Amino acid sequence: MTTSPHLGVMGADEIDRHASNLRGAGVRLLRGTFADAGGVLRAKQVPISRAGAFHSPGLGASPVWVIFCIDDGIAFTENFGAVGDMRLRADLEAAVDIGDGVAWAPLELFDQDGAPMSFCPRGILRGQQAAAETDGLSVLAAAEIELVLFGAAAASGDAAAAGSGGPAYGLRPLMEQAPFLDDVHRDFDDAGLAIEQLHAEYGTGQIELSIAPAAPLQAADANVLARILLGRAARRHGLAVSFSPKVFAEGIGNGAHVHLSFWRGAEPLFSGGDGPHGLTDDGGAIIGALVKHMPEVVGALAPSLLSDARLQPGHWSGAFACWGLENREAAVRLVAGTSGNPRGANIEVKCIDASANPYIANAVLLGVALKGLADHDPLPPEMTLDPGSLSDDERAANGIVRIGESQAESLDALEASAVAQDILGAGLMEALLAVRRHEVEIAKEATPAELVERFRFAWSV
Repeated sequence: MTTSPHLGVMGADEIDRHASNLRGAGVRLLRGTFADAGGVLRAKQVPISRAGAFHSPGLGASPVWVIFCIDDGIAFTENFGAVGDMRLRADLEAAVDIGDGVAWAPLELFDQDGAPMSFCPRGILRGQQAAAETDGLSVLAAAEIELVLFGAAAASGDAAAAGSGGPAYGLRPLMEQAPFLDDVHRDFDDAGLAIEQLHAEYGTGQIELSIAPAAPLQAADANVLARILLGRAARRHGLAVSFSPKVFAEGIGNGAHVHLSFWRGAEPLFSGGDGPHGLTDDGGAIIGALVKHMPEVVGALAPSLLSDARLQPGHWSGAFACWGLENREAAVRLVAGTSGNPRGANIEVKCIDASANPYIANAVLLGVALKGLADHDPLPPEMTLDPGSLSDDERAANGIVRIGESQAESLDALEASAVAQDILGAGLMEALLAVRRHEVEIAKEATPAELVERFRFAWSV
């Protein structure tokens, strides 16, 4: 099915069909979520009898929903203020029964006359996906979600991770958290959201799960839904979940890596070609564009006041703008299409964390890839070593740039990026920069450790 560049209005019969199916499954409430410029999920809900109205004309909300900040401040701008209104419209085709009488649906933004708002993150990703399809491309994206479990008391100051916290990749954490994780698997199955794998990660109390690939818009929806399901399951077990890019002042943080694969018809772009490791010319152009533009767009991918602390050399966080086969220190890791990789060749963008709005992140990745294909960007030399092991002069000689060292500098680069401006549009860029620069000001008044404590659950649900 070809993606429409805008969320269409369903007819009355179609609305009734979706609502009847949900009612038949025991759904009483429809809860819609909007991911704002700070990466926080905002929500409204209605009785299922109001599902049609939630879809069209939608529910009213101030445009400041887009510029709410992680401390619940409002980053007013010239074009986002106290005046105005918009409609939050639920995508009933994407609605999912998540149990306990509740269904979830993603929201898109429209004006009072029914026209799409140009600054809607999901709408912008929808447009990028439609552009890719028009160009004859099929794209799949998949998120890896990392989280740290805490006892419920963590929200009131007890910051100890749940369980013994290790060993890394060990069986013991899975056994200790078995009741919670069993619920996670059940809830994901019931919601039709496939978990590819789940394991204890390297960090203290850290879990990682991988979601099955889908088209970029649907993959971003799945990312949001996964966080909702994880948060609900944790609450049932007296736990709290942190997706923060930096959970403790010391140690590694949480990432939200995105895997991408591209095809033209039945032909994959990252395998079967004459380039390194089977890359086609188009596959090389996509990687080339991502490496070239990564210093410009990292302010949308690792955007928060805690992202810099995670994006460090030696942490497998992708802190360098380069690429390499199975190179986990590169921002773009090529995963070859071998017999050990049944999903086929793909790339993993490692610098992303969960403080990023997933719709913005996927829109930027897809938009940069399309730009690379249009410009026939060259594939830069592969980095076969840990780029952190090189000197500054050696990295400079190889064209390798350290990314994400300063939130303020990353935002300046994002604002100056013609590519990012073209992908996100003036309105969303204005909102995104205002919200994230509000965080820059917050960070001036606190130590890194204080910021970690204060915003540990800013992106939780």
